[in-house]
Amino acid sequence: MTSSSGKATVTLPGDAQILIEREFDAPAALVWRALTEPELVQRWWGGKRGEVTSAEIDLRVGGTWRYTMSAPGFDGELGWHGEYREIVEGERIVSTEVFEGFPDAESVNTMTLIDAGGGRTLLRTLVQHLTQENRDGHVDSGMEDGMQEAFDALEAVAQSLA
Repeated sequence: MTSSSGKATVTLPGDAQILIEREFDAPAALVWRALTEPELVQRWWGGKRGEVTSAEIDLRVGGTWRYTMSAPGFDGELGWHGEYREIVEGERIVSTEVFEGFPDAESVNTMTLIDAGGGRTLLRTLVQHLTQENRDGHVDSGMEDGMQEAFDALEAVAQSLA
């Protein structure tokens, strides 16, 4: 299999929005599994930034998720959490996301998996922040480099399921 290493694009379509798109060399069903099964999320979510210490997923509308990780140079754990608002099995997840270091900067993330043909999947995530300030803080946090690493690992995990 080939890799799409580092190919995610990040655009800012609205004042408080981030759009992330990445094509994976893996079928949508396998990308879905890698995104929604806790033991698989632990294998890719931290990229090269640290170790994912927990991934809790209650994949149902009204259910919650929470991921924690330890990172070099950081004392303690970093945490993120949210609540599922909409789920279309294998196709779409709408959930909130809060980085626990900035609890007032909640976003609503709409993640869509699209069959790109040839066993490939386009993952499109629209991150809707409440304010432009929160969006800019998210973009300026270094999230893109970590996300590129995590997506490379996500692709490898999805491919390993074939």
